[in-house]
Amino acid sequence: MNVKIEHKSSQETGKYEAIIEKALNIIPSEHLRGLTKVVFVDQITEPRISQAQRETLPALYHPRMGGQMAWAEIAMAVVKPKKRFPQNLFVRMTMKTNLAQVVFSLAAQHYYFTLAKGIKKNQLETACRLYTEKSFEKWREQEGGWRVKLLKPFRPYLDKFAKKLASKYKAELEKQKSVK
Repeated sequence: MNVKIEHKSSQETGKYEAIIEKALNIIPSEHLRGLTKVVFVDQITEPRISQAQRETLPALYHPRMGGQMAWAEIAMAVVKPKKRFPQNLFVRMTMKTNLAQVVFSLAAQHYYFTLAKGIKKNQLETACRLYTEKSFEKWREQEGGWRVKLLKPFRPYLDKFAKKLASKYKAELEKQKSVK
């Protein structure tokens, strides 16, 4: 893996480096060609983005421009906000998965912006989302533990049930819209 991990955040980020490395190992190395570094920062400071977006944006991908290679930054204030005890517990429990998804979305953006050919601008968001979901599935299979292994045989049935519920929910929303 040729992607460097830098720390420019005031929060402690040393233990998250291993999570990022494991997530990057899931992604094929040819998809990461040209991505030089991932930087932990407190908050994203890109001046071209509005202040409201900067406060809620968990990560930002910087494509290759001129002599500067492609790189990404992760905002620790958004990914791991400082909250009181009950909320902090939930953030700490989901930190590993949230960080992995952020890394996969950055890798998807890098892949589709620089390496993939034939993707139109209007298809970019969908393609990145599918790439992230596929990578996250692989990561979850590898990192999941006994719970994932136990539920794996039931996965097709659970997915089918989730699709049915989603379609019923959509139908109910359309029904409510038509009534109004």
